[in-house]
Amino acid sequence: MSGIPTITGTALPSNAPGHQTGWLAQLDPRARILCAVGFAVTVVTCDSFGTLVAAVAIALALLVASRLPPRQTLRRMVAMDSFILFMLILLPFTVPGEPILTIWGISASWEGLAQATRIALKANAVILALMALVGTMEPVVLGHALHSLRVPAGLVHLLMFTVRYIEVLRQEYMRLRLAMKARGFRPSTCWHTYRSVGYLLGMMLVRSVERSERIMDAMKCRGFTGHIPLMKRFCLSQNDIVFAALFSLLIVTLLVGEALHAAV
Repeated sequence: MSGIPTITGTALPSNAPGHQTGWLAQLDPRARILCAVGFAVTVVTCDSFGTLVAAVAIALALLVASRLPPRQTLRRMVAMDSFILFMLILLPFTVPGEPILTIWGISASWEGLAQATRIALKANAVILALMALVGTMEPVVLGHALHSLRVPAGLVHLLMFTVRYIEVLRQEYMRLRLAMKARGFRPSTCWHTYRSVGYLLGMMLVRSVERSERIMDAMKCRGFTGHIPLMKRFCLSQNDIVFAALFSLLIVTLLVGEALHAAV
């Protein structure tokens, strides 16, 4: 019965682990989500380097205001940048234009390098803004805010269950891996390894289905009818309105800068 995701909580107390003390955390979650979405859409549509650099500067300012742990934030950014690094390295060799250098008969172009730089700036600006505005929310608060913004309840439920049970599945996977090691399993390139990995994935699937059935039965016993009960209603304050207005002004400034660059 203890495996049910809590969908009736609000925010963590001020002394709870992971609680953010920055002033961004005091703003209405709905305003922060809308600002993050608007900023992301705006940055993706921009192409000029001046606008993208300004967007990165805005995202860094939000990151400072959120007071996220610098080391953990840097680790996440390195993980994201390493994911797209391979694509950014290959992009100059796939876009035609004025060559920079030639390796094994394949030329890298300045145009490809410029496009790769734009992609890197866009990705970092969007991810930093999302981490500052949305990443500092507790999952329960995020679910409530999305529900208040008329996001379909099915998607909100999927988000809440994913956040709650992905760690449970990881622990189950580690337990099965430990049992395999205790039986002397050593992975290699042979059919025994392939069969063992297949059995491992199959057991993960079977146990996931069994757990989901137990969770559904437990939720029905608690009277769950498919609706999200909200214990606290969000209310926009003056600070929320001021922040949303100023952030909207910044977004409009980015769009105006992009339009001026396109007109030149």
